[in-house]
Order: sequence, then structure tokens, then C-alpha cells
Amino acid sequence: MQFVIQLFSANPLLTLFFVAGVGFVLGKIKLLSVQLGVAAVLFTGLAVGALDPSIKLPDVLQNLGLVLFVYTLGLSSGPGFFRSFKRRGIQTTVLTLGSLLLTAFIWVAMARTLNLSPGTAAGGFTGSLTNTAALAAVMEISGGSSEPAVGYAITYPAGVVGLILVLIGLAAWSRKKGNLAPPPKEDLINRTLVVKQPGAIGKTISEVVDEHNLTIIFGRILRGGNLHLANSHEKLELGDLITTVGTPEETFRTAEILGEVSKERLEFDRREFDYRRIFVSNPDVFGKSLAELDLPTRFNATVTRLSRGDIEILPDGHTVLEPGDRVRVLTRRENLSLISKELGDSYKALSEVDVMSFALGIAIGLLIGLIEVPLPGGISFKLGVAGGPLVASLVLGALHRTGPIHWGLSFNANLTLRQIGLILFLAGVGIRSGYAFRDSMAAGTGLPVFLVGCAATVISAAIYLLIANKLFGLSGATLMGMASAIHTQPAALSFSAEQTNSDAPNVGYATVFPIASVSKIILAQLIYQFLK
Repeated sequence: MQFVIQLFSANPLLTLFFVAGVGFVLGKIKLLSVQLGVAAVLFTGLAVGALDPSIKLPDVLQNLGLVLFVYTLGLSSGPGFFRSFKRRGIQTTVLTLGSLLLTAFIWVAMARTLNLSPGTAAGGFTGSLTNTAALAAVMEISGGSSEPAVGYAITYPAGVVGLILVLIGLAAWSRKKGNLAPPPKEDLINRTLVVKQPGAIGKTISEVVDEHNLTIIFGRILRGGNLHLANSHEKLELGDLITTVGTPEETFRTAEILGEVSKERLEFDRREFDYRRIFVSNPDVFGKSLAELDLPTRFNATVTRLSRGDIEILPDGHTVLEPGDRVRVLTRRENLSLISKELGDSYKALSEVDVMSFALGIAIGLLIGLIEVPLPGGISFKLGVAGGPLVASLVLGALHRTGPIHWGLSFNANLTLRQIGLILFLAGVGIRSGYAFRDSMAAGTGLPVFLVGCAATVISAAIYLLIANKLFGLSGATLMGMASAIHTQPAALSFSAEQTNSDAPNVGYATVFPIASVSKIILAQLIYQFLK
């Protein structure tokens, strides 16, 4: 054992990759149909860190992981965050503040009852809500005392385990209700329709779409032996054959409105008009909408489908192109090469991440995190290395581009960097907290703090979820993301995403995370000052 301790102490990189590899394997093991996933890296780190206090990773690795995780998360969640905030921003903010105030009240009450020191109580509060930035703020105002760090180390595992237990219960309840995740989008199909309904004849395509609120793409029209691309201002005539792209349900609904499904499969005729999947890799079009590119006017072309990751999207003029998107373009054959050149169509070109925009965005976020905001009572707070990059990336992700700078990443690059960042962060926190956690538990002084941490985590999370479900009626996946954000817990977010197989937790997380991060930094300092 001494050899293992010396080996890990002298080789932090070896320790990091050992914890990451073993934790990742353990995360695949199912217990009662539940997998811990990447969260198992944290617990593996705790076990390794508990061997000896000399086993630790450089702080910069943990911070690098945290920055990579929150920045990539914000880039992908920015547009959804601002849309969601507009819909329920005030309610979400009030509910988040109420949950955090309840947690703070529990800690103040139990600190008075158990005679806990201000540093231990404030550190326990940050640990039960797993917020490193709040811990740093408490340690700063406590003059570098070790008490906040010990309280954090004891309650951090309680915060992770307690929240995951609540999320397991929520997932089971949501599955039973059939409300775990938003229903998957139906696959898109092509259908050729024939115009017969009197109510559609003589109306333009845009008038029919607006009147019946159709979500459909119109492709080619065959009229009198002549084939051309449909446009929104074109009036429909009796006997027109028109191709459509949409979900099976929507194409059938469109068929009933226009006439009926034709036995002729016009979409198979590629003699005049052809289609091709084109890979979006040209930086000049990143962050631009299809309306801005104006392909119908410039190339007599229509984008009928867009694939992003594993999801196929029915595009419209507001759809913004991201690196790595695959678009299906319908146009005359001679135009396909021109459109391919316009969009890039090169996997190799996209393999290189735009380091300048990526590094600049993170630098902006870190600078925001350094800003000290004064508060009444002589205290102040900073967003830190977690809150600053997240706020910056949410804004930059929503903007898509600023002049010549495109802020986004390809779908694959974003997911890869996010997972690397999460593993670095979880391994660093686990190894760093392991020995202090073991020491406190062995001495018996840590058990009451640990139990308070469990109670605070479970009670605040459960009440938050109950009220949020009643107020918003959201899917279980979105609620799981929001609860993870209340605790600013990447491990719980990763667990939620794996349980739901959905991106909804990320949107819920990004909606709540900024206000939760700022509030916890302030509340942690107020707890310390109040108990002092």
C-alpha cells in the first residue's frame, strides 16, 4: 500500500488517469437499473484521495476542467436559456432563491443547535450545494481558515449522493407518469401530394401554411409537365403535384388540407432537380440564418432537412447554421457544386477548432469572474471560474457570432470537450476532498455535519422539484436539470442526461445555474457573517 501511495503522490497525471479510467468503468455498472455514469469518477477520486493527504492534483487541472465544462455547456444552451427565461424567468428566479434561502436557514438553525463554528457551517452550506466558488468566497473572508474547506469536504459527498437519490426518485416517478423526457421527434419523411381541395386552390403556399399552422417544407411542384421549386408566394392550382417534407403526422394533415397523397413519387425524380447532404464547414456561414444566406434567390435551392448530432430538424428561415450541421439541399444539379463550396462540405476543415474564438470566449468569462461586486454590510462576491465563463458562454452562444468571430463549436467538439472538462473536475474534487472527509468521519466530528448536509440537500431539492412541477408542468428531464443547477452539480447533470437520454436537462440547468451561482456566493458569506 505504501508503494501505491508513493506512486500516486509522485505522479499526479497517473493518478488523474487512473481515477478517470476506473471511475468511468465503475459508472457503467448497473445497480437496481441505475448507472452512476461519469459521477462515479468523483467517488473513485474520494477513495484514492482518502489513502494519504499527499495524493492530490494541481488545482489548475480541476479549474481547467470546470471552465471547459461550464463554457461548452453555456455555448450549446445559450439560445434555449434565453427563450426559456423569457417564458418563466421571474417564477424560476423566485423559486430558486426560495430553495436556497431554505437551505441557508437549515444550516443556520443546525449550526446553533450543534454549536458548529461559522466556518464549518458556511463551508457545509457550500458543500451540500456543491459550489466551489462559494467556498472560495467564504475562505477569503475567513482569513484562510481551514474550517470552511473541512465542512465542504464532509458535505460535498452528501450533496452529490443526496441529490442523485432525489433524482433517482424523480426519474422513477416521471417514468411511471410517462413524463420523464420530452417525446422524441418523429423522423422526417417525403410525400408527394396532389392538390384537389377547393379551399386550397388559388391560395398561396404561405397563406395555406399560416391558415392551418403547418410545420412542413414544400419542395418541387409539377404543373402542366413543367417542374420547378415551390416558393411561398406561389398560388396553388388544381392538379398540382407537390413534394413535402415533414413528420408522418404533419404530411398526412397537409394532404387532407390540399387534397390527397399521390401515387406518383415525385421525390424520386432526380433528372432536373437533385439533392445532396452537404456538411457545413465554412466559417463564413457559421451563426448565420438560412434567411441571411438566401439560397432560394441566389441558387434556386431549398434546404429541406438539417441534421445536428443525432437529431434531424425541419428548418425554416430562422434556423441558424452551426459547425458540423448536415443540410439536405434541393436544387438543379449544376448548382450543387456551387452550394457545396458556399457551405464548405469538408470534414477535414471542421476538425480544427477555432482556438482564437474559443480561447477569447473563455478569457472573457474568466475576466467577468474576477469582477468583485460590493454588497451592503461590507461584503462582496465574485462569479469565479465557474460563474464567469458560464455567463459569458450563455450570451456568446445566443449571439452565435460577433462580426467575423463565430463563438460556437461543432456538436461533436462541444460534447468531447465537455466530457473531458467534467472528468478533470470530478477527479480533482474527489481526490482533493478524500482524506479530509475520511479524517473527519474517523474522528466522529464529521458525522453530524454530514447528516445535516444530507438533510439540507434532500429537503431543499425535494421541495424545489415539487413546487416547480406544480408551477411549470415540465418534463422530468428538465426538472432534473434545474435541480442539478440549484446545486451547481455537474455530476448530477451528467447523471440526469444519461438517465433521460435527452438534452432537456442541459436546458433546465442553464436556465437556473446563473442565478443559483450568484445567490450561493452571497448566502455563504452571509451565513458566516451572521454566525460569527
